[in-house]
Amino acid sequence: MGGTRRQEQGRFAERMSKKTHFNKIEIETLLKLMRKLHGESSQKQAMKSPPGSMLRLDRTKFRDLLHNDFAMTDDILMDRVFKAFDKDNDSSVNEEEWIMGLSTFLRGTIDEKTNFCFAVYDLNSDGYISREEIFHLLKNTLVKNTNEEDPDEGVKDLVELALKKMDHDHDSRLSYADFNASVKEELLLLEAFGPCLPKQAEKKAFMATFTDKLN
Repeated sequence: MGGTRRQEQGRFAERMSKKTHFNKIEIETLLKLMRKLHGESSQKQAMKSPPGSMLRLDRTKFRDLLHNDFAMTDDILMDRVFKAFDKDNDSSVNEEEWIMGLSTFLRGTIDEKTNFCFAVYDLNSDGYISREEIFHLLKNTLVKNTNEEDPDEGVKDLVELALKKMDHDHDSRLSYADFNASVKEELLLLEAFGPCLPKQAEKKAFMATFTDKLN
């Protein structure tokens, strides 16, 4: 990596360390991992451009990370996690989105994780989790693992139970306020509609080993 690029990366890491739950060294290492995931050709591009301007992960490479390192297999949820990282909606995750997203994904506060999970479950990004979205998420998660003749009926029952428990303003949909209040009452509801955060063992394994992957 050229000297100018290294200095830019150092400044970027310093700035991001003040906005995330990572220190400067961890950020620099996560950027190296990002280049590794992207491929060798991106390293040459990265040397010519400041952080965030060129190096990006597309949906496929990002999903590979979720699958290989965090044991995620659900296509819908992996796409939604990608969308939650991709804040500028340009169908790629840039360096700042990568660091900010991983900060929440791996070390986020309850409030950060609640906001993240709500964004994942809000499939059409309209600010609400509708009855139809809950049905779609639960059906995708549960029906493939059941042998019932009409599993949709069981899913519909679960949707109604979820709304009864979480819809505090009784408008037949979940606003962020509804979701947040429900999670504060019962933390297990954070991932009520499907796993979209890594388990503790996976987080520890990732943070302990990602440096080794670069060697």
